[in-house]
Amino acid sequence: MKYFSLKTHRFLFTISFLFSFLTMFSQQNNGKIKGTITTSDGEAAAGVNVVLKNSKYWTITNDNGTFDFNRIKSNTYILQVSLAGYETIEREVIVADNETSELNLQLKVSNKELQEVVVNSKKSITSKKTDYVARMPLKNLENPQVYSVIHKELLLEQVAVDIKSAVQNSPGVVAISYPSGGVGMIFRGFSVGVNARNGMETVSGRSSVDLGNVERIEIMKGPSGTLFGSTVSSFGGVVNLVTKKPHETPANEISYTAGSFNLNRLTADVNTPLNADKTVLFRINLGVNREKSFLDYGFNNTILVAPSLTYKASDKLTLNFDAELYNVNNTRRTYNTYAATSGITNPTQLQINYKKSMFHDDNDAKTSATKVFAQAEYEISENWKSTTVFSFVGEDVERSYQSYAVWSSPTQAARRVGLWGPIYNNYTNIQENINGTFSTGSIKHKFLAGANYRLYSSNFSGGTTFTLDNIDVTTNFAPIRRKAVDAGLVLTSSPIADQKTLSVYACDVVNFTDRLSAMLSLRLDNFERAKVGTVEGYHQTALSPKLGLVYEVVKDQVSLFGNYMNGFQNMQPVTQPDASQLVLDPIYAVQYEGGIKAEAFNKKLTGSVSYYNITIDNATRLDGNGYTIQDGKQVSKGVEFEVISTPVNGLNIVAGYAYNDNRIVKATTNSNIEGNKATGAPENVANFWATYTFQDTLKGLGFGAGANYVDKNFFTADNTFYMPSYTVYNATVYYDKSSWRIGLKFNNLTNKKYWDFWGTSQAPANILANLTIKF
Repeated sequence: MKYFSLKTHRFLFTISFLFSFLTMFSQQNNGKIKGTITTSDGEAAAGVNVVLKNSKYWTITNDNGTFDFNRIKSNTYILQVSLAGYETIEREVIVADNETSELNLQLKVSNKELQEVVVNSKKSITSKKTDYVARMPLKNLENPQVYSVIHKELLLEQVAVDIKSAVQNSPGVVAISYPSGGVGMIFRGFSVGVNARNGMETVSGRSSVDLGNVERIEIMKGPSGTLFGSTVSSFGGVVNLVTKKPHETPANEISYTAGSFNLNRLTADVNTPLNADKTVLFRINLGVNREKSFLDYGFNNTILVAPSLTYKASDKLTLNFDAELYNVNNTRRTYNTYAATSGITNPTQLQINYKKSMFHDDNDAKTSATKVFAQAEYEISENWKSTTVFSFVGEDVERSYQSYAVWSSPTQAARRVGLWGPIYNNYTNIQENINGTFSTGSIKHKFLAGANYRLYSSNFSGGTTFTLDNIDVTTNFAPIRRKAVDAGLVLTSSPIADQKTLSVYACDVVNFTDRLSAMLSLRLDNFERAKVGTVEGYHQTALSPKLGLVYEVVKDQVSLFGNYMNGFQNMQPVTQPDASQLVLDPIYAVQYEGGIKAEAFNKKLTGSVSYYNITIDNATRLDGNGYTIQDGKQVSKGVEFEVISTPVNGLNIVAGYAYNDNRIVKATTNSNIEGNKATGAPENVANFWATYTFQDTLKGLGFGAGANYVDKNFFTADNTFYMPSYTVYNATVYYDKSSWRIGLKFNNLTNKKYWDFWGTSQAPANILANLTIKF
């Protein structure tokens, strides 16, 4: 521990010295250019090329349509602005020392180009621009990691009202509903929650997520512990939500969605500058959701309040604040388990009516999530910046009645109920990142150095699970009421140990040429769990590397990549049957991956194909005498394919396919399962979605359709019980105008009966209708 502290002090001293040096360096006299570009309808224009002619300076506008050039030598320049489908603009701009020149430009539609290219203010669904995946501005073709980006524009096409339907647009990703009420995903053979929000730790295990404040969903594939740590990343990857941010253009939107099962959903998005010079920007997103279950009992009522504020304190310092308050009152779905002697191999054999619930509405849950985020971004110099982030996430459970059915035969089930709550889980993170670019001779570097301090605190109480009765589901049985449950509950509480983690990490993307680059990354985690009751605390240190190599075969269009990625989980010591203590090593997962990425035809086509192999060499297991041994092995390997395309005006296509073979290679305590498929790892998963919007006659009218296929996946390691494969078909029709939009979505067109990994039956055929007003 002393050695670790010395290394940490040296690291922080180095960062402090670097910060001071770069701050001093930045004081040289130079000017600055900044501006905002809007489209002809007044919307922010993202992805616009901005060039200072006859100089080395160029950039593109961000999602808010803004751009800036820093440390520009005093002179007179010609600034050129161009975007396909619009007329190119040129403006003279004079730069003086220690002054900022500001421009606000509006693009005009080019009649010539408009016949070939459709341009609007919405972000293209093919865009993979993000600063979160690599924690630095790194283009998709430069990044040796595979990731998907699901934009809100795609979710609007699909009238998506929940995150489970949203994430199915990423290859290999299958949504699951936790019995505790949260939501997670399975991909690359492993499950993960929605554990990142704007790149920082979040949680959704007991409260789920509302899409009302989501700008896009980023799904990073493969173990990502090096940059995100063990609590955010699973061995399959990371799911990161990017929230909506304030921007300079006033914009308001109200949306109402009604649908089957008494769905009524109202959302509002209000964005406005708070002062004349637009240095203080405010945005708030609101959402109210009311719906019944397709079962005869069950409901889901939620409220979302999400304000955000941006303050441009100076040319160098920008402050961002946002909060998210999410309240949920709903019923949890019943968790089914199956006795070994039941003869049941899959849920299609159960004789209960598909729409029948064994439990009443009053066995409900009431939870809330509070998420606070603050960021200070400081421009140290032209090539260096500091980003300081504070994040707090609290997930509170007032009560959560959770129901269980233990099946002894296809017609006989024991009904059980437990109570969870009050429970709270608090996650506090403070993070510092230094990003910059520099050169060593002809070799260019994109560099990141960061540190993160994490504090976790929790409290748990509730009522033990107990059996109320045994029923024949073919009879006219009554649903269990909460009054009967409360009469049999025995309340308990359990102390939870606080956890502290201090992490330092660094990443250097080395550009040997303009086509060949390497990523070198390393993370050091020091994990500390406090003593709780009679259980001693413990410390654990983990080292996590990440390496990658990229070669652009066709500059800015096609790249070959390979990576070595590492994930880890901290493991607490185990007390053995003879009272001895076994100190466990962190469990590591190592991935090797190679493939090809493309962004071709003026970015009308984005795609990737890759092969990966993920190995866990030191998984824990129990032997026949109850002793813990750390020598298990699991291998998950597969192929992923993704293509997102806008081949002709108005046509959008999203498609993906994933093959995964995740097997238990070694299990000494039960050699019978060696070679078996791991649980929750479907072998084949495919997704397809296409829409077409008319461009001339009936402009704005569109329609679309798609399908999702998920292979069978095993619920038990002995591979005797499984969830059947399924294909679900969906369709949409809409009319989208500049100030309003109406849409219809038809889900599960063939009325397919299917179940997720936890055995939760899914909604039959249903319809959604949406009206959106923009002003």
